[in-house]
Amino acid sequence: MAGYYDIVLGLIPVALVGITAALTVVGISLTTAVPFGAIIAIGLIGHAMFVNAPVDGREDTRTQRPPLNAD
Repeated sequence: MAGYYDIVLGLIPVALVGITAALTVVGISLTTAVPFGAIIAIGLIGHAMFVNAPVDGREDTRTQRPPLNAD
């Protein structure tokens, strides 16, 4: 089953190429359509990194053991 980050990784090139192609078909020049597709792709990356950031499963302090003293 595909997780959230798998879907985001798949949507990045789809957004870049798909939006660029759709805007080009509508009549917007390629040099204008590419930045719009890139903005959407960057938005997906930003959402995955900052809004729905991955968390480490080891962050629960109740289950962590204190570090070993090597002395």
